[in-house]
Amino acid sequence: MKTKWTVDSSQSDVLIKMRHSIIAYLAGSKNKFNGHIDIENNQIEDASIEFLLDVNNKDTKLEQIDTHLGLNDLFDIKEFPIISFKSTSFEKVNKNINFLKGNLTIKNITKVVELDAEFIGINTYDGDQKAAFEITGQINRKDFGLNFNSFNQTGGLALGQDIKLMANLEFTV
Repeated sequence: MKTKWTVDSSQSDVLIKMRHSIIAYLAGSKNKFNGHIDIENNQIEDASIEFLLDVNNKDTKLEQIDTHLGLNDLFDIKEFPIISFKSTSFEKVNKNINFLKGNLTIKNITKVVELDAEFIGINTYDGDQKAAFEITGQINRKDFGLNFNSFNQTGGLALGQDIKLMANLEFTV
């Protein structure tokens, strides 16, 4: 029997990670997650995911090696505070491995990206059924106009070319 599950925003989050500079943990309680997955016989049959991340949110947890390499310098967060993703297709490869394709927008530049989507499984918590789904991918930051780079004369610190995205999404029936 096929069932439709919806994203639980309060239990979902995204991690943005880049070599030598920024790790931003964007929790679901302050950001918007929408979407669903269709599960039949404990396997995902279809998925649609959308999220809006407010990188200018004061509650965003950030770790930075150097304060000059802040999100404002790289993402220009005052002018472009929102990162968004909206899936356009879902491809099932096997029981746990899937591909999610969609439009990612950073700094008002939209590009089609392909992300890996792993179905973690289904559990019951406090009487509610929950399904966990992890989305991972890597993008070239320069494709989105993220050209800022800093070379610290004393430490030789430079930003990495790629940005890793990791989304942990929780769904409920």
